[in-house]
Amino acid sequence: MTTISINGKIQEATCEQELSAIRDSLEILGGKWKLRIMRHLNSREGKRNTFKKIQREIEGISAKMLSKELQDLEINLLVSRTVLDTRPVTVAYAMTEYGCSVLPVTDTLVEWGLNHRQKIKS
Repeated sequence: MTTISINGKIQEATCEQELSAIRDSLEILGGKWKLRIMRHLNSREGKRNTFKKIQREIEGISAKMLSKELQDLEINLLVSRTVLDTRPVTVAYAMTEYGCSVLPVTDTLVEWGLNHRQKIKS
């Protein structure tokens, strides 16, 4: 069981609350691209992450899908968008402080994925 704070009181989350939390998390982070985009932005922290660079470096993502996913991540306060004063106009993206709270989840997924790949191969 997971502990949660409700009105300042620490309580154990019910199974229903845990399942709702998983649903909420998957609605925000689910799909093929969002976690990959966030992992990519984190790996290039401190570098200029323009739309075109992100699209080039995340294999297989279309411009339309990248745009949609970045908008969703921005709406959920996980990614920030900065319009740069260039000609033509360039837009850069970065992880927000809140977005960085997702990184332990991606670390765990990477570790599990690497271990799973090894297990399946052997």
